[in-house]
Amino acid sequence: METLLPAVAEELLKEVKKAFLETSQIPDELLLALKFVFGSSALYALDLVDQHSVTRVTSPSGRMVFQVLGSSGKLYTCYSSCHYCSCPSFAFSVLKRNDSLLCKHVLAIYLSQALGACQERSASDQQMSRLLLAREDGA
Repeated sequence: METLLPAVAEELLKEVKKAFLETSQIPDELLLALKFVFGSSALYALDLVDQHSVTRVTSPSGRMVFQVLGSSGKLYTCYSSCHYCSCPSFAFSVLKRNDSLLCKHVLAIYLSQALGACQERSASDQQMSRLLLAREDGA
């Protein structure tokens, strides 16, 4: 079951994709709209997309997860289906304070898909299980 973003965010991402397909650019008015809807996360997410930091990992069983290499060099596991990220900002700003729709890593997933900039990687079912069960402290 896929969780949906608010309609305005969904529509904005569709407009970004459409504009990028037509012109290979994101017009200034859409950049401003991204900043308005997603706040400061928008700029950081676009930077992650520019750095090709988003990888979609898929397994033969159909499981899918995203890995985003953060600006600190840490690899975060994200799930677009439920807008979840393992980063501290997600836990604090999205879940606890509820002052952001998404963290920059999850937004980078949506933007990289809209811009066709998402890296792809296959993993075996065993590798995917290890990835899904991995704890963030490296244990």
